[in-house]
Amino acid sequence: MKVSVITPNYNGVKFLENYFKSLNNDSEYIGEVIIIDNGSTDSSIDYIQSNSFNFPVILIKNDENLGFAPAVNQGISNAKYDYIFSLNNDTEIKKGSIKAMLDLIKENNVFSVQAKMLQSDNRQLIDDAGDEYNLLGWTKKIGENQDSDNYSEVFEIFSSCAGAALYKKEILDKIGLFDDNFFAYMEDVDLAIRSQINGYKNLLCPDAIVYHIGSATSGSRYNDFKVRIAARNNVWTVYKNLPIPLKILNIIFLFLGFLIKYIFFVKKGFGSLYLEGIKEGLSTRSGLEKVNFKKDNLKNYFKLEYKLIINTLKFLKK
Repeated sequence: MKVSVITPNYNGVKFLENYFKSLNNDSEYIGEVIIIDNGSTDSSIDYIQSNSFNFPVILIKNDENLGFAPAVNQGISNAKYDYIFSLNNDTEIKKGSIKAMLDLIKENNVFSVQAKMLQSDNRQLIDDAGDEYNLLGWTKKIGENQDSDNYSEVFEIFSSCAGAALYKKEILDKIGLFDDNFFAYMEDVDLAIRSQINGYKNLLCPDAIVYHIGSATSGSRYNDFKVRIAARNNVWTVYKNLPIPLKILNIIFLFLGFLIKYIFFVKKGFGSLYLEGIKEGLSTRSGLEKVNFKKDNLKNYFKLEYKLIINTLKFLKK
C-alpha cells in the first residue's frame, strides 16, 4: 500500500528541504507527493522544480492563496492512491511512521489516523495528539505540552488534525472533502463530525511521529486573521452539522462558550475581531451545505452528543 502525500505551501521554502528529506525515510510507502502552492512569492516553486526526489512530485500552482482546505481538496482530487496523507510543510516525519499509520487505518470503520505530533524545538513534548471538541464549541489539542510517553497507546480521538493525518479516500468520496468555505481552521473538525455522523471513527497512532514547528504560515497563536476566521468557522461547524434538536439541546452551552471566548479575546485585544467573525458566520451560514439528517444515522448522533458531553466534563475537570 502507498499513500498520496498532500501538502499546501505558502512562502514555505525555508521548510521544504527538511520536509522532503524526512519523507525520504518512508519513500517506499509514498506513491506521490502533491504540493499545492498557494501563490508563493518566495522561491518555493523554483526549489521544487530544480530538485529531484525519491518519489513523484506533482506541483499544483495557484495564482493566489486559496487557503488550506481548498488546497488540500485540490490535492485529493488529483490523488491516485487510496490513502491521503495530509501533511503540513513545517514538519519532519520519523522513519516508519507512514507504515504504522497504514497498518492502523486498515481496521474496519476507521476513517482517519492521526500521527503523534511533537514540538520541533522540544521533541519530548506533545504538540497535538488529536483534537477534542465539546458542547461549548471549543476545540482543544489532546496532550499539548505533555510528555510524549504519556501517549503510547492507540485510542479513539474526536478529530484528527489535518497537519499530519491519514484518510481513507473512499470515505472522503462518500462523506465529502474538506469544506472549501472554511479557508483554514476547524475544517478538520468539521470533517471529523461528518465522519462520526456516518458511523466512522478516528484514531491516534502513537507509533507515527511527526515533529511540527507550528503556526508557520499564520505566524502566531493569536492574530487578527486567525481570530476572525476561527470564530466564523466555529459558527459554521455548529450550523452545518448539528440537527435542530441537538442545537436546541446544546444552545445554552454554545452561548456560554461563545461568550467566554469573547471575554477572553477582549482581554487579548481581539474582542471586536472575534465579534466580526461571529457576525460573518451567522450572516453567511445559509450558503453552506448542511449535513442531511438520516434516520439510519440516529444512533450516531447519540454517540456524537455523548462524546461532546464527555469532552466537556474532561475540560472542566482540568
